[in-house]
This record gives sequence, structure tokens and C-alpha cells, in this order.
Amino acid sequence: MAKRKRYLFVCVNRRPDGTPKGSCAQRGSEQLHEQLKAKLKAAGLHATDVRACTSSCLDTCWVGPTIAVEPDHYFYGRVREEDVDEIVQAFVEDRVVERLVLGPEDFLEPRELKPK
Repeated sequence: MAKRKRYLFVCVNRRPDGTPKGSCAQRGSEQLHEQLKAKLKAAGLHATDVRACTSSCLDTCWVGPTIAVEPDHYFYGRVREEDVDEIVQAFVEDRVVERLVLGPEDFLEPRELKPK
């Protein structure tokens, strides 16, 4: 199998129910990963351009589900199932879905979630 141009690391970490941070899996990331894989394949991108992989925690639980896009070094956050088609189309067109890209402030854990 060829090395892809991009790898999508979809966080599928699952924390126990009731954890204040929540987790990407609780927010549907496992289904997002499956959809991404299927739609990347349908678009013909899976073999040489983009591979959707699962990942453990990416340390951005509060803005999950999150997807790290490498080697481009950006994260998509707050991704929902209805965003998958737009994400795949953006890879077809070699562009970024800017509205989903996490900014520097998104990487700061909210004060109310920090252990006391």
C-alpha cells in the first residue's frame, strides 16, 4: 500500500460516563471514522491520498470529536456526521474546511474542567 498524502487521526477515546470532559467516542467519533473511511473510498482517495485512522486521546476532549490532519498539522473539531461530506469534498479539492479548524484557544482546557 502506498504512503498517503494525508492521514486523518480520528479520536475514538472513550471516558467513563459522567466524566466532565466527556470524550470523542461519546460524541459519535466511532461513527464519524466509519463514515470517513467509506466516503474517502467512494471518492477514490483512500488508496493514495487520504487515510482515516483511529487515535486515542488527542487532548482536546472539550471540542470533540476531533480529527488531527497530518502532515498538515491542523485539527478539525466539533465534527458532526453532517460535516463528513464537506470534509471529503475539501480533500478532493485540496482545501481546508476552515469553519472546523481549531484555533489556539480551543487547545486550552476550560477552567471548569480542570481537576481541583
